[in-house]
Amino acid sequence: MSWLHLLRSWSLRSTRRGSSRICLGCLSFGLAERRWGLSEDQSRPIIKRAIEGGINFFDTANAYGNGASEEVLGRAVHDYARRDEVVIATKVYSPMRADPNGRGLSRKAIMVEVEASLRRLNTDYIDLYQIHRWDDATPIEETLETLHDVIKSGKARYIGASNMAAWQFCKALQLADKHCWTRFVSMQPHYSLLYREEEREMLPLCESEGVGVIPWGPLARGRLARPWQEEPDTLRGRTDDIGADLYARTQEADKIVVDRLTSLSQTRGIPHAQLALAWLLSKPVLTAPVVGMTKPQHLEDAFAAVGVKLSEDEVKLLEAPYVPHPVSGL
Repeated sequence: MSWLHLLRSWSLRSTRRGSSRICLGCLSFGLAERRWGLSEDQSRPIIKRAIEGGINFFDTANAYGNGASEEVLGRAVHDYARRDEVVIATKVYSPMRADPNGRGLSRKAIMVEVEASLRRLNTDYIDLYQIHRWDDATPIEETLETLHDVIKSGKARYIGASNMAAWQFCKALQLADKHCWTRFVSMQPHYSLLYREEEREMLPLCESEGVGVIPWGPLARGRLARPWQEEPDTLRGRTDDIGADLYARTQEADKIVVDRLTSLSQTRGIPHAQLALAWLLSKPVLTAPVVGMTKPQHLEDAFAAVGVKLSEDEVKLLEAPYVPHPVSGL
């Protein structure tokens, strides 16, 4: 059973070795090219408050702001925490340069990018080094052996995966076992009340294989943080093309789910975001949702969600309207 899998029942402010039940997603930090992104000065108070509140798990990627997110996180962790008391996760795959070796999961790309991430994060090691996508252009054997070498060199402690089909992840786990390479300990899939396709194959696979699950998009790009709106009223909602693509085809079905969430929010007097996160945290297979934040209130909602408990009837109320969705996020 994996390191992350064992942590799923721990409290936010755990005194035992491991990660918090909320992972702070760092996509928006230093993301100057997107109008809803935060500058470093805006990002640092959120990271500082997260650490003060008990969050010690941070997820970023080399491609976020072309490395800017890693730099912001690295400097903030240096100033606000002891390195060995936090868990830093980052990712590799996305284009970082225009040349053919500036992307993907080849041996050359990984070896270059892990060194670059270490420099930007201002650290000697990465706690969780994740592949951001499946790379059709590179044999998975090459990727796995290279990641094993990254682990053996001490540049990373564990490896994880994200955004792939269950058959691909199963193949990677089987090959790692066959060749005695380091196994993936985590999967970061797209998963929320509005997108539950991972319940069909990926989550049961992770449960069976002892793999920790740290889902992204737990609030569906803000759609689970407020009553249903036909037109987004936030800057990110109006300019986030990725979010529009993920949920544009399922609005009628999604509205019913959000309306159920609104009804429960009014009944219990608890904000939408806290209930949506509490629903995720009620799932035994989940270790920690990766929650992105651009405002202090987002952080306070995440803190509070850890203490919200849903009854079986409330879970059924929220889940009942869901209908199959087109696969997305891979």
